[in-house]
Amino acid sequence: MKESRYSASDSIGLSLAAIEQRLDHWLPLASERERVSLAMREGALAPGKRIRPLLLLLAAHDLGDTPTTNGTLDFACAVEIIHAASLILDDMPCMDNAATRRNQPTIHRQFGEPVALLAVVALVSKAFQIISQAEGIDEKAKNNAVNELSQAIGLQGLVQGQYQDISEGHQSRSHEAITLTNHYKTSTLFCAALQMAAIAAGASAVVREQLRHCSFNLGQAFQLLDDLSDGSTQNGKDPHQDRDKSTLVNVFGTQKTEKQLRDHLDVADHYFTQACPHNQQTQQFIQQWFKQKLATLR
Repeated sequence: MKESRYSASDSIGLSLAAIEQRLDHWLPLASERERVSLAMREGALAPGKRIRPLLLLLAAHDLGDTPTTNGTLDFACAVEIIHAASLILDDMPCMDNAATRRNQPTIHRQFGEPVALLAVVALVSKAFQIISQAEGIDEKAKNNAVNELSQAIGLQGLVQGQYQDISEGHQSRSHEAITLTNHYKTSTLFCAALQMAAIAAGASAVVREQLRHCSFNLGQAFQLLDDLSDGSTQNGKDPHQDRDKSTLVNVFGTQKTEKQLRDHLDVADHYFTQACPHNQQTQQFIQQWFKQKLATLR
């Protein structure tokens, strides 16, 4: 792999700090009486991996984006806020009924179910407000970003994935059915992140199609890693949430699932090389991140 002028490790710390500061800007600290605002902030700013916004920023840089304003960073924050909203919903008693997320009590445990639900709606609204006000991004690009993110959320995205998970997850399923659910649950938001990076960078239609293939496989790999880590107490969330679900790990075993994960990573790497042959911070970051995470499973 070619070395980029700046390594991913040089950029990640700065990018993470920028993401945290910008999230703090968009979700300012509220008074104790404004419980929905507090729940929104707690859900979005609780310490997390920030993988999706990091990928967006790194990919945009690799694709040639040289932002002079906070526009690309605003795109990244919008994606992270949607992810945070999806986690609040995923943890609700009517869904997974989780007690812990990011090493803290889940939002419905802290604020109650009504406030948690309202916070989800408000976070989704906030994400689209952020895109509409993104600095230095033209209106056509903002509209394209809204289209990508809305598709990732709806019936061809997170909503469909969550529905399939709760309605079919405890049934016997084929490899293809599980992969489709994983696509909706995880790949679609990765797709939105990479497409929004491409939009910010003004990438061509060919590059955007290559990134769609990349994000499908990258999302599959992330979901399989999450499934492999289900029994761990080091993830900051309830262990064994998938004990009775028809995940690839439970159906086909750890060894086959890990091989599938690595195959997806190889395909994702192939397509990202096609999309961005000269700058590879994003690939360096992905490879190193998965290497570290898989090592902890040994």
